Amino acid sequence: MTYNQIKMAIYATYLTNYYGFKLKKAITPQEKKSLRIDYAKTLLDKLKLNVKVINEEKIPKDGQVLLVSNHRSVIDPLIIEIALQNSALFGHWISKKELYNSFFFGVFVRNGGAVLLDREKSNMSSFFTDIKACTKKGDSIFIFPEGTRNKSEKDLGEFKSGSQIIAIKNRLNILPIYIRSNANNQLMSSLKDGKNEITIEIEIGDIIEYKDKSATLEDAYKSQFNLK
Repeated sequence: MTYNQIKMAIYATYLTNYYGFKLKKAITPQEKKSLRIDYAKTLLDKLKLNVKVINEEKIPKDGQVLLVSNHRSVIDPLIIEIALQNSALFGHWISKKELYNSFFFGVFVRNGGAVLLDREKSNMSSFFTDIKACTKKGDSIFIFPEGTRNKSEKDLGEFKSGSQIIAIKNRLNILPIYIRSNANNQLMSSLKDGKNEITIEIEIGDIIEYKDKSATLEDAYKSQFNLK
């Protein structure tokens, strides 16, 4: 690791846990949202990563949605938080068990607003029950439907079926978001050098109604962003 990478790793660990403990004291969704945005801005500013939002006007100002986004980088949630900063939307991130137990992310994830996904469980009823509890409070759900980070050369990995089930079960219209820049490459460039400003582009799509069965969620998503 380079000196800059070591320095950023230490800083990011401190910052993530600092905000994680602050989130533990937050009561309302909007308090949590504000802290999540502050965290995202602070870390991305330190990395000299800027976020450019395309079609920001398509983001609902309030209400509930199932937000779906492609996933290439550990900083994707931060990029999305920045994109949503002018909206009152507050969402619970679907987070795998490994993040709950992580030294780096654990405190933040557990306190920031998340629904635990334990892939080792054969019965997923508790997972869907937890989601229902969040939506009954008026909150949104944020998910990466690819299920894991896409490390291939393809624009998009295969969508898991769970996202569409969540939308239908909870009557959530779907807000598609596409991070056009390869955020992982941008992050690696920042960590390697750390001197130049880098811009990451994120595009907002049109709302997809949960009742719409004319295409699968994956096909509808690809069509919106002209992906193969």
